[in-house]
Amino acid sequence: MRVQIGLSLSEFDLRIIGVVNDMFTEKENDEYDGWHKVAGQADFDAF
Repeated sequence: MRVQIGLSLSEFDLRIIGVVNDMFTEKENDEYDGWHKVAGQADFDAF
């Protein structure tokens, strides 16, 4: 049985939880389409 990030359940034993969390985070980021937005000067001034 494969899970969403391409690891079988038995392979989870070979990974530390931080690595697994990073893999899930990166998978979710891959589906985000808002990466093309770039901050302008007004954004930095407001910050």
